[in-house]
Amino acid sequence: MNSVAPTDLSLDAAPDAEVVLAGLCKAAADTLRLRILRILRHDAMDVSELCSVLDVRQPALSHHLKLMSAAGLLSSQRDGNHIFYRRRELAGDEPFAALQQALLAAADTLDLDDAEETRRRDLQRQREQNSLDFFTNNASRFREQQDLIAAPERYAAAVNGLLDTLPIAAQSTALEVGPGEGWLLPRLSEQFERVIALDNAPAMLESAQAAAAAAELSNVEFLLGDTRHNALKSVQADLIVINMVLHHTPDPANTLREAAGALAPGGALLVTELCEHSQGWTRENCGDLWLGFAPEMIQDWAASAGLVELTSSYLGQRNGFKLQLRLFGAAKMTS
Repeated sequence: MNSVAPTDLSLDAAPDAEVVLAGLCKAAADTLRLRILRILRHDAMDVSELCSVLDVRQPALSHHLKLMSAAGLLSSQRDGNHIFYRRRELAGDEPFAALQQALLAAADTLDLDDAEETRRRDLQRQREQNSLDFFTNNASRFREQQDLIAAPERYAAAVNGLLDTLPIAAQSTALEVGPGEGWLLPRLSEQFERVIALDNAPAMLESAQAAAAAAELSNVEFLLGDTRHNALKSVQADLIVINMVLHHTPDPANTLREAAGALAPGGALLVTELCEHSQGWTRENCGDLWLGFAPEMIQDWAASAGLVELTSSYLGQRNGFKLQLRLFGAAKMTS
């Protein structure tokens, strides 16, 4: 009987390095694919949205997206009948991570043409209007909707614990972006001399004002608008809170960046947010624009805004959701 040498199946199963490298280079070697990477720099879009912004037909675009996903440049997430695409950044210890990150950085230096930029901005405005319309029409059901995902009482103790031990230089001014029904305002009012509550939905801001009046809070100011509000240009907040807000905003990376611009030297920014999930019903029932975010995505946005992570924790919630509590500080805090 002839003997057969054993086969090393692990080597056969591993992708050939040359194939991986060739695929990565091929995936970036096209002007349309470079524009896709540029558009998805701080965003996630489904195929129809990308077709609209780029003004291309879906069959052609789907081919490019499939190739880029296979090469590890994009990741995808299904939401009902939609598939949303994001850029995927390889970890530093993965093969060719440095090359991939260099390709992404190079794509970020490219400018979209005027028509593409206009269509991208139109999409962002439509998302913003959809979110605003939802909260205008459903303010009375806000608590009921919150309870389906992450009721404040389920994570309030963890938030209060962070507030008890804030590594900040002063406690003069706190800014809360999107205070909702205002459940956190009494605590912030007690701890800080001045509290600013910012919300772009009039009905929600009225709810927060009513809660503050019921608690007889005298040091809370209310601003109608978003993180582009002119009043924030003169604010130097010792603490900024963005509590369960980013998944409702059309451009969460930019919202975080704009908020960080109002942070005082030595201050801290607290983000509470859903981890990435696949429960698409939250779009219709809760006004969510995004199905949560991977922790590393928020980390990347914070780093781009000049922040460093101080601490983080993760809490399980109802219906399979997971909450991330992230505390960031200005880079100067580490010097």
